[in-house]
Amino acid sequence: MAEKVLLIVIDQLRADCVVGGLAQAAPMPNLTALINEATYFKEHYTVTTPCGPSRASLLTGLYAMNHRSVRNGTPLANHHRTVGTQLRSAGLEPMLFGYTDVSTDPSGLHANDPDLKNYEGLAPGFAEMLRLRLETPGSWVGYLKSHGYAVPDNYWDLYKPELDRRTATESDPNGSPIRSPARYANHHSDTAFLTERTIETLSVRESEPWFSLVTYIRPHPPLVAPEPYNTMYAPELLPKPVRNKSFNDLRRSHAFFNVYFNEPSNTGLYRGFNGELQHLSDQHTDELRAVYLGLAAEVDHHIGRLLNYLRSSGQYDDTLIVVTADHGEMLGDQYLWGKVCPQDAALKIPLIIRNPRSPESFGRVVDALTESVDIAPTLADWTNAAPNPAYDGRSLLPLMQGATPPQWRDHIFVEAELGEPDVPTCFQRAWDLPFNHANFAVLRDSQYKYVHFNGGISPLLYDLMADPDETQNLAEQDLHQSTISRLLSKMNDHRMTHADHSLSHMKLTDNGLFNG
Repeated sequence: MAEKVLLIVIDQLRADCVVGGLAQAAPMPNLTALINEATYFKEHYTVTTPCGPSRASLLTGLYAMNHRSVRNGTPLANHHRTVGTQLRSAGLEPMLFGYTDVSTDPSGLHANDPDLKNYEGLAPGFAEMLRLRLETPGSWVGYLKSHGYAVPDNYWDLYKPELDRRTATESDPNGSPIRSPARYANHHSDTAFLTERTIETLSVRESEPWFSLVTYIRPHPPLVAPEPYNTMYAPELLPKPVRNKSFNDLRRSHAFFNVYFNEPSNTGLYRGFNGELQHLSDQHTDELRAVYLGLAAEVDHHIGRLLNYLRSSGQYDDTLIVVTADHGEMLGDQYLWGKVCPQDAALKIPLIIRNPRSPESFGRVVDALTESVDIAPTLADWTNAAPNPAYDGRSLLPLMQGATPPQWRDHIFVEAELGEPDVPTCFQRAWDLPFNHANFAVLRDSQYKYVHFNGGISPLLYDLMADPDETQNLAEQDLHQSTISRLLSKMNDHRMTHADHSLSHMKLTDNGLFNG
């Protein structure tokens, strides 16, 4: 049977939801079963956040410093190859079910072009088989209407929960119980709809080669879940968020944390939230974490349906299966929510790869440091697509077979923007910085994490061996200044080594083009 590739990207799923403390309290049985017959990469990280930039890196194999689509709404230049364009060289039509969040390059477009009014654009090379975006959900709303649901004029109000106080132990400021169910049944949710349409489309291609990118919105906020997922987990039985100091002490500990809480943020956490994160009670926080894990359980259930379809149709052992996330979620750790943070909760993500050609890789756990930029070269390697010298990542296939490639990385590198070019953010205003100076970069090795802030803001330094929860900043201690100097030098080396090399390996000579 023809070979196939299934890439599943789950939005905002942190790694310990799959392997770790949260997974033990709220299991994801279908992903656990897949891990047992696949390879799990236990030290896998996104190289940037939030959604748009992280997916640009995942789909191009490039660091944000090279693709420069560095925030939601910042265009991805047309000259960059994506998984969609790259795999066409292998004879595959890349099909998209969901969204890519890649903002369109405005070059050559009229100012009135509708593609310039929505950051949730389509990555080049993909055939959009099902458009299901968070902010422009498309046919899902029509699907709900066809099943008798009264869809509000304001689409976002669809995520207001039903006011069923039997399932609530605390209400939000607008009186909507946090754990009240969504307005739609679980078999009509966006997660169920996406899965059903994916299976329908693949069912007419069973004898053909195909590549499918399936992107689940959940457990991305707004946090509201259909029954029974809204009350699947008892908040009081779940692990508590990591907090080693009071809220006020956290703010005093570093400029980043102080400014983070200067004004309301993460207002999309749930419908009606006022953004005052510091006023979320412990009970409120626990309930939000429970709903998040319920949404993750719903995604796991439907991934199980998708995998069972591949098994029943005889395609499972012909399909390279990759399951990952775009980035993580703080979930109240250190009082933080969302993903534009330098902590591992926001950066460490799951990665599962099942390579049917390599049964010896089943059940293997890889400890090597891997990054989201490794996905694109891995897919190109497996499909024998045309080589792309611009890649910052490397194929993971050798690691899956038990071999460590020469000069494999000993650190991971992450970048994130804290500024906006149109409306200055709280960080820009507090630090009096232009938008392109309000950002940070992270270098993380086996022991230390160094966080460098642009604009003269003092750094962060964590000893991950002694303090895996990243609760003690060592950057101000004299004892660790040599460590900071070493890691800063290493970060500079990394940036210099990985500057855009799409053409830099070439040279024009008297004998013509040298393409080394």
